[in-house]
Parts: sequence; C-alpha cells; structure tokens
Amino acid sequence: MSLSVVIITRNEERNIGRTLASVAWADERIIVDSGSADRTLEIAREQGAKVFAESWKGYAQQKNSAIAKASSDWILSIDADEEVSAELAESIRRVVSDPTSNVAGYFIARRNLFLGRWIRYGGFYPDRKLRLSRRGTGQFVERAVHETMRVEGPTAALEGDLIHNAYPTLTAYIESMNRYSSLGAEVALQKGQVSDSWLSFLVNVYYRPALNFSWNYFFRLGFLDGREGYLLHLYHNVYVSWKYAKAWEAARNQTISDRAIGDKQNQDNSKFLI
Repeated sequence: MSLSVVIITRNEERNIGRTLASVAWADERIIVDSGSADRTLEIAREQGAKVFAESWKGYAQQKNSAIAKASSDWILSIDADEEVSAELAESIRRVVSDPTSNVAGYFIARRNLFLGRWIRYGGFYPDRKLRLSRRGTGQFVERAVHETMRVEGPTAALEGDLIHNAYPTLTAYIESMNRYSSLGAEVALQKGQVSDSWLSFLVNVYYRPALNFSWNYFFRLGFLDGREGYLLHLYHNVYVSWKYAKAWEAARNQTISDRAIGDKQNQDNSKFLI
C-alpha cells in the first residue's frame, strides 16, 4: 500500500525544504500553493514534489483540495512548518504496510516548539491531531479559528511526534495571536459569551486569562519549560484577554450603531407629527 503527503503553502521558503525532506520516503508529495512570492515553489520542485497553484479558499477547502489530488491508499496531511520525526515515520510505514487493519484514521502527537524550545508541559503536549487517513475517509471541516479533520470509521493513535516549528520569534507569535483573537472574538459573539455587564467584562478580560495562566503554568507544570514556557503561557493568555476584549468592542460598537439608527428613525417619525 502507498502513502501520499499533502501540504498547503504560501511563502514558506523557511520551512518547506525541511518539511519535504522529512517525508522524502513517501510515494507521493503534493503541494497546493496559494500565491507564494518567495522560493517556496522552487524548493518544492527541487525536492520532487508535485506542485499545484490555486487561489485561496480557506484552510479546510484548501486542504481538502490537496487531499483530492492524492493518488495513494493513505494520505498524510501536514502543515508547512511541521516535520515527521524518525519514530513517527517508522510508525506510519508499519500502518501503511498492514493490509489487515480496519482503522480509518490516526491521531499524531505534536511536539510544539516555541522560540526553538520544545514545550512539554502546561497542556501543550501531546497536542494530538488527526492527520493520517485512509483514502476516501477523511476530510477537513472549517472552524472559525482552526480547521479540523474528521474521518468515517475507527481511529487510533500513532507512535512518534510531528515536530511543529510553530513560532521562532515573539513577533511571529504576537502577530498570529492578534489574527486568531479577532477570529475568536467572532465565535464568542456568535455563542453569546459577551454581555454589557461589568461582571462579564471583568470575568472574560481579566479573571479568565489569569485563572488559565495559573492553572496551566503552576498546576500543569508549565514553569518547567523555562523562560520560553513563561512567555508562551503569558502571551497565550493575553490572546484570551484580547479575544474577549475584541468581542466586547464589537458588541459595544453594534449597540452604538443600533442606538444611532433608532434615534434617526425616531427623528424621522417625529417630523410627521409636527
């Protein structure tokens, strides 16, 4: 049985060579790119990957498009900043070569790196993601913040880790959390998690992030990851605060807008009474 590896990219010249090299043993490697302006495609072609250029359709649709192009019995979907470890590669080979298994998909642990350090504690490991699926069983489903894979059939877990070279700099992390907090604010609004009360404001913007930090950093041993761990937990909970603050801001602006429209309508109606 065979394996296809599918990856979506945009301006990933810093990562794509390392990522493709970690799966050089796969039967097929597919890149679906959405407008890279750097050397991403050049590097991918040099390493023998099949390259497709498509307009951006959203994370889930883009990944599903890559899956649809795969021709192998099994499909491994990884991000451009992830590498397959040697132990994981061996685990995947065993699964792919076993014709008797009825498992449709496999969860894989992610080893998240922050400022170059593996973050082992505080809830950031093993961070399992469903990434390996039997052909025809797996699809990604869009969510506001992170897309997720679903498969039809039984699932299991693989040995070995995906090495996630997530945030090499603080600037990259803060920029990413700024984007994600805006998306998260939309979800919070849709779920009705924001109200006009001071209590709701304080709980969401201050107490919730503070409690999350205390729980993960102290009780889940996040402090064992050194200064990098401290910074990650600190700024991750700043993200939580931003998310609810942005949701509050959007709700406030909508309220002000609604009031302005109401006042205008009242003024217009009063003209007919004069």
